[in-house]
Amino acid sequence: MKTDCLIVGGGVIGLSLAWQLALRGRKVRIIDRQAPAREASWAGAGILPPASRTALAHPLDQLRGWSYELHAEWAITLRQQTGIDTGYRQCGGLYVARAAGEAAALSAWAATQREEEVTVTQLSLDELARLEPELAKSNPPALPIRTAWLLPAECQLRNPHYLQALLKVCEQQGVEIVADCEVQDFVIENSRLQAIVTSQGSISAEQVCVTSGAWTGQLLQKLGLKIGVVPIRGQMVLFRCAHSPLRTIVNEGPRYLVPRNDGRLLVGSTEEEAGFDKRTTPEAIAELISLARTWLPSLANAEVEQTWAGLRPASFDGFPYLGAIPGVANAFVAAGHYRSGLYLSPGTAIVMAQLMCKEACSINLSPFSVGR
Repeated sequence: MKTDCLIVGGGVIGLSLAWQLALRGRKVRIIDRQAPAREASWAGAGILPPASRTALAHPLDQLRGWSYELHAEWAITLRQQTGIDTGYRQCGGLYVARAAGEAAALSAWAATQREEEVTVTQLSLDELARLEPELAKSNPPALPIRTAWLLPAECQLRNPHYLQALLKVCEQQGVEIVADCEVQDFVIENSRLQAIVTSQGSISAEQVCVTSGAWTGQLLQKLGLKIGVVPIRGQMVLFRCAHSPLRTIVNEGPRYLVPRNDGRLLVGSTEEEAGFDKRTTPEAIAELISLARTWLPSLANAEVEQTWAGLRPASFDGFPYLGAIPGVANAFVAAGHYRSGLYLSPGTAIVMAQLMCKEACSINLSPFSVGR
């Protein structure tokens, strides 16, 4: 089987890239070790905080800012082309701190946001109570909220809906998607990737991009390349409520509560080095449920509809790997986005499509080089 571009991994990065390559006239095939649109892409919360695109911003911040802007455009385009509502909406994000050190760190973060021209507003306790009365009612004297900041431009997506829209638009653009197709080996000749040996046979392509999330490091070892991508498990809880107890996303350190339009409330998340073990643990789930019910006592009788875990692909320095694979002329990688794969998917897809199609890249990719 021969194709123009082969994408190894059908998560949010692979699907987004396939779409953008197909729009450029490329014949694209995606292979995935299981069903596409799963793993960390499906498991996340879909939080989209605003970011700066100023010329002085670091390329990672530029990628964030660009992706943030693109999400609004993509939500419209995907709905028009597929009929699927991705759940994109601006709901605002509330950032709170209870400990003195956390409050100081949050205030410093807010100052940085303002320097980068992102609107952020400090709320008094009365203002917090008017915005989120349920949260204010649970403010315990023993550990009161010391500071609260509102990021009004924070948005959200429904991960499964977004992924289904990407799947459908890829199919509409003629992208071939092959499930249950596991890579077994790479065939290199004359510094080119000539074929990929898979569980479904040998596949050849003019270009190959590895977008395999937490499994990228394992795959690239078959090419003799070691990159620092490791799986970090994140566990989640979904409550079903008659009415959403929140208006905004609430963030406290690494924990968050995300209200959905249909009354569901998403609670996350842990950060655990557990290898490739995707199982939830009773201890972590109990901690998340307790946290949510402490913040929002009205959840005491709410149904826990679902719990799950995903494996985030973390890089050693916090930057994703975006670019050509050293020593292999026609091979590329786009992976290691950690908690930001869905967030960064539009910008990543476009800049990687630009690179693979020999267009001028909209972002400087040097900080994301595979050989760094």
